[in-house]
Formats: sequence, C-alpha cells, structure tokens
Amino acid sequence: MGGTQVWGGEQPLLLPGAQRERTAPTSPRGISPRQDLFLPRSPGRMWPLRLAWALAVLGIAAGTDPTAPPPDKASIFADLTPAELRAVRDFLMGRPELGLSPSRGGSLAQNTLFLVELLPPKKRLALRHLDKGGPAPRRQARAVVFFGGQAEPNITEFAVGPLPRPSSYRPLRFKGRRTVPFAARPMTQLEYELLHRALVQATEPLYRLLRDATGFWYHNCTDRCLTFSDIAPRGLAPGERRSWFMLQRFVEGYFLHPVGLEILIDHRDPDPRRWAVQSVWYNGQYFSSAQELAERYEQGQVAVARLDEHASQLLFSTYVPRGRFTTGTPTDVHGAKVCEPQGRRYRLRGNRLEYGGWSLAFRLRSSSGLQLFDLRFNEERVAYEVSVQEAIAFYGGDTPAAMQTKYIDAGWGMGSVTYELAPGIDCPEVATYLDAHHFYDTDRPVRFARAVCIFELPTGVPLRRHFNSNFQGGYHFYAGLEGHALVLRTTSTVYNYDYIWDFLLYPNGVMEAKVHATGFIHATFYTPQGRRYGSRVQSHVLGNMHTHLVHYKVDLDIAGTGNSFETVDLSFENISNPWSPDARVVQPWLHRRPRRSECQAAFPLGQALPRYLLFSNPRQQNRWGHARSYRIQHSSHAGRVLPRGWREERGISWGRYHLAVTRHHENEAVSSSLYTQNDPWEPLVNFESFIRDDESIEDQVTGTAGLGTGAGWSRGGSGHPQAP
Repeated sequence: MGGTQVWGGEQPLLLPGAQRERTAPTSPRGISPRQDLFLPRSPGRMWPLRLAWALAVLGIAAGTDPTAPPPDKASIFADLTPAELRAVRDFLMGRPELGLSPSRGGSLAQNTLFLVELLPPKKRLALRHLDKGGPAPRRQARAVVFFGGQAEPNITEFAVGPLPRPSSYRPLRFKGRRTVPFAARPMTQLEYELLHRALVQATEPLYRLLRDATGFWYHNCTDRCLTFSDIAPRGLAPGERRSWFMLQRFVEGYFLHPVGLEILIDHRDPDPRRWAVQSVWYNGQYFSSAQELAERYEQGQVAVARLDEHASQLLFSTYVPRGRFTTGTPTDVHGAKVCEPQGRRYRLRGNRLEYGGWSLAFRLRSSSGLQLFDLRFNEERVAYEVSVQEAIAFYGGDTPAAMQTKYIDAGWGMGSVTYELAPGIDCPEVATYLDAHHFYDTDRPVRFARAVCIFELPTGVPLRRHFNSNFQGGYHFYAGLEGHALVLRTTSTVYNYDYIWDFLLYPNGVMEAKVHATGFIHATFYTPQGRRYGSRVQSHVLGNMHTHLVHYKVDLDIAGTGNSFETVDLSFENISNPWSPDARVVQPWLHRRPRRSECQAAFPLGQALPRYLLFSNPRQQNRWGHARSYRIQHSSHAGRVLPRGWREERGISWGRYHLAVTRHHENEAVSSSLYTQNDPWEPLVNFESFIRDDESIEDQVTGTAGLGTGAGWSRGGSGHPQAP
C-alpha cells in the first residue's frame, strides 16, 4: 500500500456477509478463506496500549483535497504496486536455476515463491536522498522462496531489483549468516489442505464417538461439520514440525466450541504419505491413536463429554445483540458520530500524510504491519522510523493444545490479514479508506479493500483551557483549544484475535501508538483441572489465561541523527532553609543520568522504569539552553511470559524489556521474523544479541518498546529505542 500505488488491483478478498461453506477450514489456525463473515459489532473487552512521544510545540494547518499525486521523496517508502509485485513474480519464475513452481496445487517438495514485499532502502541512502538531494535509492523487493524440491530443503530470501523492471537478484542474509531451516517456514494453504485430508483419515474411526457426543463429525460431513484450530509452535525442539489440532463445532464463533478432542500430527516430511498421528487427547485422557480411542469407546472405557444439542438461533458465540439493559435507555438508535463540518483538515499525497505540523510516509508491510518513515513536525524530522515489529500471546492450560499455545503472530502473516474496515464501526463514515495489495502465499497480488483508514477524531478533552475567575462571581477571561488527533488505522485478524492498530498525531507534537485486542478468546475444552489456568465461560468452555506482548521499533532522529539517551528521576534533598536558618526544606530535584551503552539502556520487565526517558540531540539546543528532546512515555503493565532463557522464550527475547536502546546497524533492522513462530528455540533474529555486545549508544541510538497486558525497542539517529 502506498501512494497512487494503493488503488486498483486484482481479486477482491473480503466478501461482507458471505455465506460460510460447510467445509473444513484449511488456512492459518483453521480459518477458511471461503468463510469470510462480516461481524457488525466488536466485543466489549478491549485493552488499549499506548506509546506517546511529546514535544512542546504547537501547529495546525487546514487541508483541502485529502488525496493528491505522491511526492517523489515519500515514494521511496511506498509499498509495491500490483504491477511491481507481478514483475518480481514473473522475473523469478523465469529464472531456470530457481526452478520455481506455482504455490497452488502440487506438493510441498517443490520450490515456490511465498512472499513479495518492499525491501526498504538502507537508512544512509534514504537520508542522503531526503536531506541532501542525492539520488533516490534503487527500488527493490524482498522475496521469500521455499526451496522444498532440494535434497536439503531450505528457505532463502532475495533482494530483487531494480523496480519496476527487475533484472537481478541476490540472497539476503540474517545476522550471523545462518540459513533458514525448512521446518521453520510459515504454514501455507497447500499444507493445510494436506493436513485436512490427514484429519479426515484420522477421525474416520471416531465417527460414532463424535456423532454421539457432539452431534457433529469431521469426515464425510454435510451441515454438521467439525473444524479445527492448529497450535504453534509445532513441536518442542528445532527441526520438528508436530502440530496439535483442536477440533471444534463449525458454527459461528467456532473458536468457543471445542468438543474435547485434540490430535497431534507429525507433518515434518514434505511427503504427506509419511505423516503420522502421534497422540490423541479426549476429555482428559491420552491415547496412542484414534483407533485406540474408538475401540475403548466401544468397550465403554471412555469418559464421554456429551455436548448440548446445537441450537443455531440461541448460539452464545454469535455477535447478534441479545439481552437488555435494566435502565431502559435506548440502544436501538445511533450513538454519537464523527463529522467534518468544514471539510478535512489533513492531506494525503500518495503515501505521504500531512496534518497540522505533522508529515510522514507510511506503508502496510505484509509481514508485520504498519510502518511509518520520515516523521516530521514543522519540517524537522522527529523519527526516521516507527513500526510494529511483533505481537505474541502465550497461554497456559490443562489440555495439550492449551499448554502448547504460544502464538508469535508475525509467523501467521500478521501484516497480510488486513481485512476490510466497516464504515461507521471500524472507522467513522467520513474517514478516508485505502486498499492494500499483498503477495503472501499466493500466485498473484491480492487486493484487500479498505484495509487502512485515516480520520480526524475529537479527543473529548481540550488540548488546553483556563477559566480565570475574579473571585467575585465573574471572570477575567476564559480560553481553550479543542482537542483533536489524526488517526491512521489498520487491523490484523490473526485467527481469533482482531488487533486494531492505531497511530495518532496530535497538534502539539505528541504522537501515540495504540493497539486494541478484540475478536474472540482462544478457548479450550473445560476440565475440572482447567480452573487452575482460567475461568469457565460456558458448560464445556474454558477461557484460558494468557499474556499479550507487542513490540515497536522507534528510530528517533531529534534535530538530526546525533542523538543520545538519558533518564531523569526525581530525587529528594534535605537542605537548610535559606530564609529561615533554623528550619529544613525537603524538596525534589531532577537527577539526570546519561545512558552511554546498550546494557545501561535496557530496562527489564519487573523493574520500575525511570520517570522520564529522554532522547536528545546535545548539539541542538533551544533558546534557553536545553537540549532538544523527545520523551517516550510508557504505559504498559505487562510482565514476563516465561522465565528468561526457557526454550520458547529465546525467540522473544525482546519481551524481556520495557525499553531497550541500541546502536543502529542495518543487519539489526527488525526484532523478529516470519520464522520465529515455528522455531523459537533457535531464532533467526535474536534480539538479545543486539544488546549483548554493549556498544556505545552516544550519538547513535535506536529504541524499541514493548506493550502488553506488553514491550518495545528504540533507536535514535543511528540506533534503536524500545517502548509499548
């Protein structure tokens, strides 16, 4: 998505109100692309997480037409157009040495193109173009290829360019030059189709048990089908690809309808004929195979969990409003709406967004989501990059699926599941809506209609105000400024969860990053032992405990790239009172502490953060001699999801910190990867290694920040900060 390159395209994906086909879902975490369901309302439980940067400056400007041709300089960050995506595909498919085949159909033992997206330019080249009038960096694509048709299958990433007419490619290397194991690859539609067939075969002996206990079954079903949710990570050690599949009634909100059957399948081999069921769990009991469970059921040796008869009109999991409030206040009329009485006050020029003093370039990265570049206030750069890096949800539970669930959402294409936003619900009716194009597990670009929205929002609180009383029933004056913010929004529907991602721009120079998690809970089958790990929410449903963490990258450039980082705390002093020598005065003072190295600027979860986290340019001062600075204001209360260094925790080492500030390196551009979900034990991107070498961050800082019910990472100038 980006610039004039966002509109047009191929193959609309979202079908609001589409009828669900009664077939077993075969795409990520059990969702079928044919069962798109338009949900008119969101559940009440949401958790806002935010990251704010403040600068004491004001500015408002009026806009006119919100869309216009893209300025050349912002376009270096624009997402690839459908034509560019096709050009990369055609170029790579035409290289005989790669031996690529279409991803649809065929087998896993073939070479396929999995992902194509923009490869952002190196920062030094971008700044040379943006600030010094240098040539625009060569436009390149990042292409991910699954080499499954080799003696030793692997995954290789390529830089392909120059665009729009590519003529060369070169491999991209991870830090440490490690190769990507084939078992670490994300799931594909083809693999889900093959797993569906394996589950049909595995559940056939269980037909009578499933019919008697649930009224639904998996194989040869019509309108009473079971579906599945698959769990990750897929195994317990590197190189494994063993997934637990949790069976559910295929009804609206099937996430809340587990039937008590979970099946473990080993599907590491590219040949599905070599796949095997390794274990079966039913209602608290483990079995070596489905056949053993079926035989013991026939012998009356299984504790059967008989589910209530399915009543489609009274289904608790639907989004149909039900019940009423006891106050009797109206709920069947529209609530308050956002309006623009004198037109829009922001301007969209391609992928360049302007509002008040703010201007920035943005894109919707297929691999992980929204990414902002070249953020300026009153023409001065504040940040080079602010972007979503990763989101995770780690669970606990009694069933094997529950205890194995550790979702790392970039591995599910978090940035590519940006389904259509509903005017009036997801965004105001007056918002500007933009399409996106993704090339993710497909053979051609796919258009996602209305994937991004932009709108101005009244904050409901004055930006500032004062009533100056004369203390005699009158006043000297009243003054106030309305509070507004511009919102840039998209969503990621990753299986049951819908993440709503917001970046907010305020007219006083504050920027805020916020995420809400809504959708459905990830629920498992209730057992009495399950109460240790959650709450019973229906007769056979447990709402499992879990922790969300979200990671952002914040590359601040305050008045230039030579930034440093310091913390400020309040200390107290006990001094003699200068105007009453016999008395003492206890008062606060500002205790400043420069943080000169990466280890000094990493703040672990569980420890109190300093009161102020400041990124400054010591060479640029205001008229009163203060270094020009921005503050990161952290408002997350998350804790650790696992003990430090424990197996899967190694893959999310960024989650150890509220904020981590590192030195900028091009080979430390991201804090996670597509491959962490299925190999968290030996992650390709190890965030802890960014900090471990304890480099100097003076004049070269980048920050990362984490949020949660979660964490973050930050860089300024040529380094990183972190914050949620």
